[in-house]
Amino acid sequence: MSNMKKSPTFFVGADRQRQNLQLLQRREQQLAEAYTDNKPLCFSARGYQKTHPIKARRGHRDADARLEAPLILGVADGVSQIEDFGIDASQLPNELLKYCEDIGMSQLHPEASVGKKADPYSGPIPLVREAFETTESLGSTTLVLAILDNGTRIHGKLHPMLAVFSVGDCELIVLRRLPGNGPLGLVFQTEMQRIDGHVQTPLQIARVDDRIDPDFQEEITLDVISSGSAVHCVSVYEGDIVIMGSDGVFDNLFVDEVIDLANSVLLPGRPKPVHEALLGHLSKRLVEASHMKTERLSNGHFPEAPIGLGGKTDDTSCIVSEVVPWTAAHSKAWAPRRRSWQWLSPFAVCGANVAVDDGELESERTRHSKYKNPRIGREANLAHAQRDDDDDDDDDDEEDADEDAEEVGSSSSSSRSSTATASTATSSSNNSNNNNNKR
Repeated sequence: MSNMKKSPTFFVGADRQRQNLQLLQRREQQLAEAYTDNKPLCFSARGYQKTHPIKARRGHRDADARLEAPLILGVADGVSQIEDFGIDASQLPNELLKYCEDIGMSQLHPEASVGKKADPYSGPIPLVREAFETTESLGSTTLVLAILDNGTRIHGKLHPMLAVFSVGDCELIVLRRLPGNGPLGLVFQTEMQRIDGHVQTPLQIARVDDRIDPDFQEEITLDVISSGSAVHCVSVYEGDIVIMGSDGVFDNLFVDEVIDLANSVLLPGRPKPVHEALLGHLSKRLVEASHMKTERLSNGHFPEAPIGLGGKTDDTSCIVSEVVPWTAAHSKAWAPRRRSWQWLSPFAVCGANVAVDDGELESERTRHSKYKNPRIGREANLAHAQRDDDDDDDDDDEEDADEDAEEVGSSSSSSRSSTATASTATSSSNNSNNNNNKR
């Protein structure tokens, strides 16, 4: 032991410490410029989902569900094996996200913190636990939530934080534009939770009966939510991009490919905030690129994927969102309201079942008399509130808005071709999980 060499820790002089401190303070100041007025932030989001064509041809229904609200986003991937027992695999994911939205928007709404607050936000775990205990459907699902909390204070100042909650193998990444209006880069990524690392056995939120598991107890699921979930708190800033998706996305696409697609669509120097049409365009391209991983290349080989050559055929859902300021229009469209806790139909929320985008969701109304796309009404309210605000603006502001819309339209057209090229690219990196290939 006396001959063991010691690796010393070197003393750093005052001048060097002062220089590094100044650099860190300058960097923090650049990131925190958006918060000088303590303004709340929210999500501008668009999603897309589609069952893999091969799976659809076999008669499988889409069991994914999406939640897109200004202060809470979610993707839930229902376990399709549940349908073998006569249970609709999409019901629990949709019902769970329905209540997550009701609870989350009630607790997180900026105006809800004014005066007495009967139901304060106390973190993602109590939120998900209450939402699950309110559901009644049987089923099993994985879940990832992004919750934007504007009530956090750091050094006495309001500092919006992103709370990420995940159970299972849905994933989420946060991208931030590099200094100097550079490309988007990765600043945060969740990890999948899989039992024994197997791609077909993710950790799950479940409620089943004796047909599936005679030994099931609901306390096990509550323990999974409370103790087995992964929870992260991440600083977010205006302009950050949050991308979340089911394992159908992240088992087929490497994160570098997701980032490349994002940079091919969300080009620097474009009007801010990003037009929602571009966010929806990117989410659709990511789903399509995921499905292309299961097709043979021109050389007859399958492309590389995180789980092995050829990826997997699966329900695929994705949400792309930008962190933007909360406006008066949001306050009008999302005024705090009393919870209804009314569950009328499995088609009623969050992009349920076979409908994969807003157009198809709205078309469902012709086939299901009780169906009403929840996003249509909310977006109409938001658009109406924004029109009211626009009426108070000068004519010059209106002309600038028209020019921005035209520029976004042209950028969407040009990005479509570049994204199509990027979506066919494959990664040359080797992956240690190739043995998990399902094909």
